[in-house]
Amino acid sequence: MSGKRVVLFSTPTCPWCKRAEQYLREKNVKFKKIDVSRDQNAANDMVRISGQSGVPVILIGSRPVVGFDRAKIDRLLAS
Repeated sequence: MSGKRVVLFSTPTCPWCKRAEQYLREKNVKFKKIDVSRDQNAANDMVRISGQSGVPVILIGSRPVVGFDRAKIDRLLAS
């Protein structure tokens, strides 16, 4: 759907992360999934990018989506 680079910052125990991952797969969006509970550098990057430490954070191009916000995800993928 999109040629933009998509990164999903998540943790294994986060139900919203699982929903976001499933949604991206349903939309046939290629993405890189990063487990911030295992990668402190990635967790620090996520906080720097989004301004907060909650997951999921979906980075679409250079724009972060905090939480599972379908409308914003769709808008950023389409733009």
